Amino acid sequence: MHASVIVFPGSNCDRDVQVALQQSLGSSPDMVWHGLTELPKTDLIVVPGGFSYGDYLRSGAMAAHSPIMREVVKRANDGVPVLGICNGFQILCESGLLPGILMRNADLKFICRDVHLKVERNDTLFTGDYSEGQIIRVPIAHHDGNFETDEDTWKRIEGEGQVAFRYCDADGNVTDDANPNGSQANIAGIYNEQRTVLGLMPHPERLVEDLQGGTDGKPMFDGLVKALAA
Repeated sequence: MHASVIVFPGSNCDRDVQVALQQSLGSSPDMVWHGLTELPKTDLIVVPGGFSYGDYLRSGAMAAHSPIMREVVKRANDGVPVLGICNGFQILCESGLLPGILMRNADLKFICRDVHLKVERNDTLFTGDYSEGQIIRVPIAHHDGNFETDEDTWKRIEGEGQVAFRYCDADGNVTDDANPNGSQANIAGIYNEQRTVLGLMPHPERLVEDLQGGTDGKPMFDGLVKALAA
């Protein structure tokens, strides 16, 4: 299978994603510059973290209008899986591929630390190598990770099972104290209605080998490759 990683001015996690995918794929993904208008043949698109365009205007808003994003949206609408991490999540929301918006953290401070997440479901392309309800530890590093949406959309997201991960404590309790950024309903990641697009604020690519301090992020990439290669 083939994977593509979109690279914007200010991306700083594109190489991390490249390495994580290479470990699971056995080959390197295509690194696709934002100014291009076409994507190569691909089975998976990853929009990585960082500070696209320096986060000027609003995080992800400028990147969402990059030439390559028109092709990303088209491929996503055709069913090609898309994974957006951190700034990538913001870009997917700004481009309309995911509902809601990522606002400033509730305490208005940049947060960089490990958090615990609860896996809401494991019957998706992205979570097949996790267990439903599993608690994993993954790093976050963001200033605008406070997921918010209107009440009707929130009810639909909850009702349709579109919540992918929630912030929790080490015992799996979903509490206000375990919520690092004020995100609505402790939401750390969501799917589109077809569950072919996933956006999440934490960085699974930063925990894929023991040298990084853990491997809780590796099952996401291993599971994706396994599901798409089947």
